[in-house]
Amino acid sequence: MARAAGFRGAVLRVLLLPLLLLLLPPPPLLARAPRPLDAHRRHPLRKGSQPWHEAASGSLAPAPTAQESPRPASSPRPPRCGVPDPPDGLSARNRQKRFVLSGGRWEKTDLTYRILRFPWQLVREQVRQTVAEALQVWSEVTPLTFTEVHEGHADITIDFTRYWHGDNLPFDGPGGILAHAFFPKTHREGDVHFDYDETWTIGNNQGTDLLQVAAHEFGHVLGLQHTTAAKALMSPFYTFRYPLSLSPDDRRGIQHLYGRPRPAPTSKPPAVGPQPGVDTNEIAPLEPEAPPDACEATFDAVSTIRGELFFFKAGFVWRLRGGRLQPGYPALASRHWQGLPSPVDAAFEDAQGHIWFFQGAQYWVYNGEKPVLGPAPISELGLLGSPIQAALAWGPEKNKIYFFGGGDYWRFHLSTGRVDSPVPRRATDWRGVPPEIDAAFRDADGYAYFLRGRLYWKFDPVKVKALEGFPRLVGPDFFGCTEPANTFR
Repeated sequence: MARAAGFRGAVLRVLLLPLLLLLLPPPPLLARAPRPLDAHRRHPLRKGSQPWHEAASGSLAPAPTAQESPRPASSPRPPRCGVPDPPDGLSARNRQKRFVLSGGRWEKTDLTYRILRFPWQLVREQVRQTVAEALQVWSEVTPLTFTEVHEGHADITIDFTRYWHGDNLPFDGPGGILAHAFFPKTHREGDVHFDYDETWTIGNNQGTDLLQVAAHEFGHVLGLQHTTAAKALMSPFYTFRYPLSLSPDDRRGIQHLYGRPRPAPTSKPPAVGPQPGVDTNEIAPLEPEAPPDACEATFDAVSTIRGELFFFKAGFVWRLRGGRLQPGYPALASRHWQGLPSPVDAAFEDAQGHIWFFQGAQYWVYNGEKPVLGPAPISELGLLGSPIQAALAWGPEKNKIYFFGGGDYWRFHLSTGRVDSPVPRRATDWRGVPPEIDAAFRDADGYAYFLRGRLYWKFDPVKVKALEGFPRLVGPDFFGCTEPANTFR
């Protein structure tokens, strides 16, 4: 009897348990960790603790999403971009420069854009002006130009759309996905999509500010990934900040891809004006600025690059091979190194074949003619704001690198990317060489050359002093100039 009563009690508990569960309040939902990215698309973009916008890349390999550290439930978290953060395995140089590239760039600098549809909250002219302002943020620091077209093909296509819209990255209505963009060299390069159902605003934080989001997305469209630099436009976290501007890290990243802005053309009056009494609408073509005379020039920098000798002056370069000036030179230095500042203060080629240029408190690095880094502050190299007037890569393996400036010099190590000490040594250690120099280079035989004004000194690496009979004139010895009859040295 007791066994039967126990059995009925067990059955009754089993039947009542679902009813009790239905009457209890539902437990709080637990936040789910992001899933690995699909091989062909990114995660949805959501406000709050979820991504706020996304850029789709062309990579076919899955990549992990970045996970944020947990915060208290009462602590708000800023909206965040859904593009994975840079991996931890970046090289030291990448960590220093911080900006990260998507792997693609546009092969032209004059780009067109077209707005297909507009958000309902804003007047069309407001949207057009805001988009133009967002693009101008990038064009002000690069040679890039952006022109709006109203029909036909455009390089950058901007659309306000809803839910499923053909790219496997659906929007989800108000309060969720904001926008996504596609990098250059991918299957949908140039596409930028905004969620039509968001509350788009301009110049305030009452909704989603179109200028902030658009400028960030255009950075992705031009080839930039996220950066770890705080307060950068390409930071993964959305922050309402006015006025909108690029951080130094954003500027270095975009100029790494496209170089610095082209110098504004200088207008010159025509050599011969119109004749009196003759009405004409012809404009005389502007002649390019003439390069300095090598026989009279005081060169800004000299370097041995790929076994050839390059002299730099006022944006021009002279190229000597086997002691002979090559045809077509002097030429603009930007012909070889796009984005190179003018003038340069110093230059050298390291053992890996990278070419370093210095101007003021910044430096640039090129691999051949391809930009690798810059502009970057020389403080990254351990120099405390001291401008570099000359650079010398010395030794048989170009493993001894020296920077000169203000009568001092520093020893630089490529392995660490820094100088021995920010405190310099006196240049008088280089016996027979004037303490203040304009340029320095090494020849194929291991001799070092130091230039000051129109004179140069040849330095013996064995005796560690300047050779007898120096200084000599640069013009006659390197460019075959006629030496003045009365030469005072």
